[in-house]
Amino acid sequence: MIPELGHFALALALALALAQSVLPVMGAQWRDARLMGAAAPLALGSALAVIIAFGALIAAFVQNDTTVLNVVQNSHSAKPLLYKISGVWGNHEGSMLLWLLVLALCGAAVASFGRNLPSSLQARVLAVLGMIMTGFALFILMTSNPFTRVWPPAPDGQGLNPLLQDIGLALHPPLLYGGYVGTAVTFAFAVAALIEGRVDAAWGAWVRPWALSAWAFLTAGITLGSWWAYYELGWGGYWFWDPVENASLLPWLATTALLHSAIVVEKRGALKIWTVLLALLAFALSLLGTFMVRSGVLNSVHSFAADPARGVFILGMLAVYVGGAFALFAWRAPSMVPQGSFAPISREGALVLNNLLLCCIAAVVLVGTLYPMFLDLIAGRLISVGPPFFNSATLPLALPLVAAMALGPLMPWKRAVLWPVVQRLWWAALAMAAVFAVTWTILRVPFWPALGFGVGVWLIAGAKADIIERIQLFRVPLRTALARARGLPLSAWGAAIAHAGLGVSALGIAGMGLATETLVALAPGQSTHFAGYEWRLEGVRDAQGPNWTSRRAEVTVLRDGRAVVTMRPQRRYFPIGRTTTTEAAISTNFLRDLYAVLGEEREGQAVLRLHNNTLAPWIWLGGLIMALGAVVSLADRRVRVAAPQRRAKVAQAGMGQA
Repeated sequence: MIPELGHFALALALALALAQSVLPVMGAQWRDARLMGAAAPLALGSALAVIIAFGALIAAFVQNDTTVLNVVQNSHSAKPLLYKISGVWGNHEGSMLLWLLVLALCGAAVASFGRNLPSSLQARVLAVLGMIMTGFALFILMTSNPFTRVWPPAPDGQGLNPLLQDIGLALHPPLLYGGYVGTAVTFAFAVAALIEGRVDAAWGAWVRPWALSAWAFLTAGITLGSWWAYYELGWGGYWFWDPVENASLLPWLATTALLHSAIVVEKRGALKIWTVLLALLAFALSLLGTFMVRSGVLNSVHSFAADPARGVFILGMLAVYVGGAFALFAWRAPSMVPQGSFAPISREGALVLNNLLLCCIAAVVLVGTLYPMFLDLIAGRLISVGPPFFNSATLPLALPLVAAMALGPLMPWKRAVLWPVVQRLWWAALAMAAVFAVTWTILRVPFWPALGFGVGVWLIAGAKADIIERIQLFRVPLRTALARARGLPLSAWGAAIAHAGLGVSALGIAGMGLATETLVALAPGQSTHFAGYEWRLEGVRDAQGPNWTSRRAEVTVLRDGRAVVTMRPQRRYFPIGRTTTTEAAISTNFLRDLYAVLGEEREGQAVLRLHNNTLAPWIWLGGLIMALGAVVSLADRRVRVAAPQRRAKVAQAGMGQA
């Protein structure tokens, strides 16, 4: 009965989303207040219907209802409760329902918190979100129904992919989908603006918090996914330019550019056309990533659907939504006359440079990811584009980007003189040069990691310099500076925290350039020396888990004859799925990770892969700091409600002509 309730709720959500996509547009076109007013109730109703459908699927998984095909294929009675719940979105059908749920919640948020938007704008935004919901609801019902029954019921389920039975992967998809779907909201605002042919500073203020929210979720999701791959897959690294990793990086880059250009629209009324284009691109790249993961065109440890029919459906949605939006953009953009002129050397100029470099990096990643697929399709040749290409192609673009990140916030709007800005950063430049010189010449660190250390220090110091300049530290009495700091907008603190977080990640990435590893085969009682430690294998024993068995090694790490830590890497076997996974053992002091992976046993010896990863934890710490910076900015009331708090007559007049 519960699956039927979920199926009915999903069909109801489709009907409500279809009404949401039609009635508000008609109301906005005819200036009918009743039809425009229907947008919010329809959005809330469709969100409630999707919540019921998602709750029904969770109930089916928790109860291990083996009359539901999705439960049979992705769950088992012996699976821990946490992974029964996360198994709901650990498969194609359930993950698409999660996508629809997040999209419905975003629509409900626009309906609830956007009441002070101009009624025609809110109606059109909700209508566009309704159109997107209609497409995804149709996709689920026609190709990916999570409530399909099976009869007779199976004795038990087949279990969830063991790689997904992990707390990191339980949280990674909801966070990442929050970012993907967040780009749908900025996309809806862009399409609504194109329909009206109007973009102004108020529009930039309304778009900015949604772009910031999407960016925060994407940052947290990518960080968590990278951390999961590090400790769960046993690769020992943080980023491998896997095609599906790239699929999440692309919308992050576009959303980063969108976030910065929206600031220019809000503050200066410039870059309107460019900002609208970035909003369209960010969602287009999110849909493209969905297509790549679920169509079978890419082979990756991350992808879990390979049905060409589903891929064709998503490709059709990509053509309709993105193609239609770009056609509308091509029609409306010439009439949207740009305003807000500025000199190349200015804060606007620095943000334009930031945008161009981010988009160039995105173009490099996109070409490197898709080129092998197109070459195989056209010429029948199979090639692999890996880290050497991506590293060498993106590094020359990343260096001027990080240089501009510190300079830009210190520049005035409209027109600036570069030399005084450079002078205010003299101590940051000196710190960067000193770190680079010491690590390269004295500590004999290789050139690129040494440069990375310098870049990380530059970014952190630059973020501090922005705050120092704002509060005029060292130029006014300390009491006055502290009072200025207390009165500083949270958005300024958030931007500085996010930039500093990128610096922390840069330091961690540079440290990984010094990582070392070795492969050894040891019998119980034998030891090896590596990275200044003695690694002694005490033995390999069997262990039992809730739905797995394992062989677990016990390795004592010693320094100067004293035990530092005991590490227990494992190889787990899941009998239900007949799958073996690797569980790395990691010991960290936040300056380095000692990392051990257990391989096959042969002739009484255990094969161990040992890593010493310098500053590895800083990579993910920096990502969390960046996401925290976005949260701090969102806590600024001026960011969240600046535009809706304007005078009623401005709101009623709508957005001014661009």
